[in-house]
Amino acid sequence: MRVTTAAKSAILTTAFILAATGTAAALTDEDPARTTGAPRHTADVHIDESAPVITRDSVLIHAPLHTVWKVQTDVANWPSWQPDVDVVVKDTPGRLRPGSVFRWSTEGLDITSTVKQADYGKRLAWGGPAQGITAVHVWTFTPTRNGVLVHTEESWTGAPVLADQAALQSALDNSLHNWVNNLKHEAETQAATVRESRRL
Repeated sequence: MRVTTAAKSAILTTAFILAATGTAAALTDEDPARTTGAPRHTADVHIDESAPVITRDSVLIHAPLHTVWKVQTDVANWPSWQPDVDVVVKDTPGRLRPGSVFRWSTEGLDITSTVKQADYGKRLAWGGPAQGITAVHVWTFTPTRNGVLVHTEESWTGAPVLADQAALQSALDNSLHNWVNNLKHEAETQAATVRESRRL
């Protein structure tokens, strides 16, 4: 199917917004609140439920929670499992926390992202304005008997969204669908590698 100029523009804008609101610094498998006495985040960040563009998606990942969390928050390794991410540079040293900043490139765009919430193994949220669009993106991680249920939701507001709501809705839907499936593949691959090494 031929992609129109308007659709290409929407996709490029989508890549920019997703990048501008991405997650931050890598974590180890340990809970920083448990190991360092750092306070847990108590006020949950939520998407804008009145936004003209909202996408929600979920995936069940057959891997331990610490593996899923580490893959999602290990920013330096994003390019190894997210095909559209080229380079990531962490500006804020240390563990993931509200205010952590990193810069990255995707689809030829250079982006700066800021974390709004990081509740180890439970919840991530980030957001901010970019090219007239304000995005809020929330991830939750729920352990189950069969793995980890990862749920993500994101809202977009702003003039560009109102100007081309249908195209941006489709672009965000596709982007988050790809993200959760790439995350599933990478986390399950890492978990399988660990299981195999323990058998040897």
